[in-house]
Amino acid sequence: QVQIVESGGGLVQPGGSLRLSCALSGDIAHIYHMGWYRQTPGKEPERVATITDNNGIRYANFAKGRFTFSRDDLQSTLYLHMNSLKPEDTATYYCKAQTIVGDATWNYWGQGTNVTVSS
Repeated sequence: QVQIVESGGGLVQPGGSLRLSCALSGDIAHIYHMGWYRQTPGKEPERVATITDNNGIRYANFAKGRFTFSRDDLQSTLYLHMNSLKPEDTATYYCKAQTIVGDATWNYWGQGTNVTVSS
């Protein structure tokens, strides 16, 4: 299993910045896919920035140029640096990790951290 704890959300004015953190623990050696998603009420989660099998970071179009996904050298903490925030970025942001063990795929989600962009 993988345990995930996000932090760093909050209230920020339009044009401001936030850094979200995602602490991973447990079976991180089997993580195949990880990254950030966000969700607003009544909508499906949407991908923000992810990396799969160390093949490079993929950003959603809305995140390109404004958000940066990074991780520490031990790959136990993920970060999402968000700049030039807009009201439409208001959402609950989730960190996700997917592991593959044999033929089984497991998805793990954190509890989410709320981001509100408002003046």
